[in-house]
Amino acid sequence: MKIGKIPNSVLKEIVLDKIKGSRKEVLLRPKVGEDCCAVDFENKVCVLSSDPITGAENEIGRLAVHISCNDVASCGAEPLGLIVTILVPPTATQKDLELVMSQISETANSLNVDIIGGHTEVTGAVNRFVIITTAVGYVLKDKLVSTSGAMVGDDIILTKFAGIEGTAIIAHDKESELKDKIEKDVLEKAKSLVKDISVVKEGIIAGRFGVNSMHDVTEGGVLGAVWEVAEASEKGAVIYADKIPVLKETLKICNIYNIDPFRLISSGCMIITCKNGKDLVKELEENGIKATVIGQITEGNEKRLVLKDGYIDINEPLSDELYKVVN
Repeated sequence: MKIGKIPNSVLKEIVLDKIKGSRKEVLLRPKVGEDCCAVDFENKVCVLSSDPITGAENEIGRLAVHISCNDVASCGAEPLGLIVTILVPPTATQKDLELVMSQISETANSLNVDIIGGHTEVTGAVNRFVIITTAVGYVLKDKLVSTSGAMVGDDIILTKFAGIEGTAIIAHDKESELKDKIEKDVLEKAKSLVKDISVVKEGIIAGRFGVNSMHDVTEGGVLGAVWEVAEASEKGAVIYADKIPVLKETLKICNIYNIDPFRLISSGCMIITCKNGKDLVKELEENGIKATVIGQITEGNEKRLVLKDGYIDINEPLSDELYKVVN
């Protein structure tokens, strides 16, 4: 099997179809495109999400906090706690572990999230740090948002820029290669993007605004996230390539490694769908968050990316572009 997330078709057949649930308290269950579960606690809903970090070496502690907190925020919930499991390779030093833990603690504090438990061990089962985080949050029941709630006619909004996380990971992990290929200020800006991969703020704002669906953009990039929203919602989608914002730093790095920024892991940006996209864009930008309407949810099940000279079908995401560069 290829490195990266299991293809959604395989995930459904081998993993998801074997999961049976009967508890009425569970409001959101495992499904293609749904990254969180939600449990009914009367007028509030407890939202949880768990994720590993496996595709990065540098800044792994910061990334580990953001990815699961981002998932919880995509339900409109505020993350409040984090359970952290750290698997340490035998080649690591205590100083290495201290650095990773400092990153985790600083990032959690910046989000006002408490570390509430976890596990740490050294194991020969890994050859580099692997961190699994489970975020816990809550939201009022009538404000819960799912990936599968997109409606025909919704605007599709993208926050920030495509490829943020992938750009930061490549800039850090391939810095020695890139020093002679791109300008120093471009490389430094690309590395600094690791500070911009939280979507907690926009998730909470959009949840309060009232939207139909949200999904943070992770492996598979913007195209993968749009496919997952449409697939989970049993709808179609059309998005426009010339409306998808991409930073020059991302474009330069993608050109060097011949990878597609639209299919590059993109924590830091979120796909949101709602009826009044321009109003939400205005609300987000008034709160300092760049946002762009990039397309619409449509009837049927066709998912298309419109180009200047035609269109291409958006298919289920395969291995992320990141793994062509780092593994």
